[in-house]
Amino acid sequence: MVNPKRVHRLYRLEGLQMRLKPPRRRVMAKLREDRTPAVAPNQVWAMDWIYDQLFDGRRIWVLTMVDTCSRVCPALRVCRVASAAEVIAALEEAVKRHGAPGSIRVDQDCQFTSRELDLWAYGKGVTLDFSRPGKPTDNAHAEAFNARFRAECLSQHWFLDLDDAQAKVERWRVDYNEVRPHSAIGDRPPMALISAPEPLLRGDRQPESLT
Repeated sequence: MVNPKRVHRLYRLEGLQMRLKPPRRRVMAKLREDRTPAVAPNQVWAMDWIYDQLFDGRRIWVLTMVDTCSRVCPALRVCRVASAAEVIAALEEAVKRHGAPGSIRVDQDCQFTSRELDLWAYGKGVTLDFSRPGKPTDNAHAEAFNARFRAECLSQHWFLDLDDAQAKVERWRVDYNEVRPHSAIGDRPPMALISAPEPLLRGDRQPESLT
């Protein structure tokens, strides 16, 4: 076995440069203490992945998003492979519907820490707010939304293919946004808050509660 110290000494004597391994890119998570609750729609979105499967056992992924104030779900995107390209495509669709948010809370999955998403966010003026590794509570709104989405949609359907899955989750999204009342926003559907947010924000309820 070659002694690394001897190799290093020989390189130094010969005036050669050691080829150093580039440092692993790490994303600095924002301090949790600097988070203030969103008090208006489109200030903060939460985003995450959730997986399921087709009828034949093939795995699929769904990218989920939720506005932490209004509870609106801007988009749900079904795909076979979780990738930065799928994230950007879903966000483009969501921004066309609702405009760009001020910030998006995400975990440190490689799709969210990718250079592609970083460039997209910079171009849109969006801050990517990363949770700490191993701290799912940093993105509690996404976790709570995913639990509801799984119970009310994914666990209730068989999916034949990607198109079938996309159609079914989209029907659930429309019902969730436009029909379903939410206790956290005055027992109204999320889209009602988009059109008239002031009454809620003057009331006693806190938009950022998870119920």
